[in-house]
Amino acid sequence: MIAALRKLILQDFWLKLFSFVVAVLIWFTVNIALKNEGSLASLSLVPPEQQVFSNLPVVVLSSAEDVRSVHVNPKEVEVTVQGDPKLLKTLKAQDIRVLLDLTGIGAAQALRKRIEVSTPPGITHVRVYPEEVQVFFPSKG
Repeated sequence: MIAALRKLILQDFWLKLFSFVVAVLIWFTVNIALKNEGSLASLSLVPPEQQVFSNLPVVVLSSAEDVRSVHVNPKEVEVTVQGDPKLLKTLKAQDIRVLLDLTGIGAAQALRKRIEVSTPPGITHVRVYPEEVQVFFPSKG
């Protein structure tokens, strides 16, 4: 019994120890990546690149009942996106949506509202300049 146990442990000991160390390193790497990013995307061997898109128009989103004309200042923003270099090469300015959500806003004099950016899968927006736009509602009458 003891001889079998000794043989089980000591036979190919260095190979077993090496395999154990590699398994522990892989486990730690995946565990840290999941804590930092919430996905395995951070384990990519290709570093993400950034690209800047200027003069993207701000699209105003409002409810169907709201037929007011709204003036936005500025009308265009600059968006910096990040992602895989292959995806960025095929990315066009039309693929990025810059939205200003005015649903649920009844009336206001001068309003500052934060910009929302929608990007395709695999692309994340890093920065929007300016982050907020000023919204002007025309006076009634």
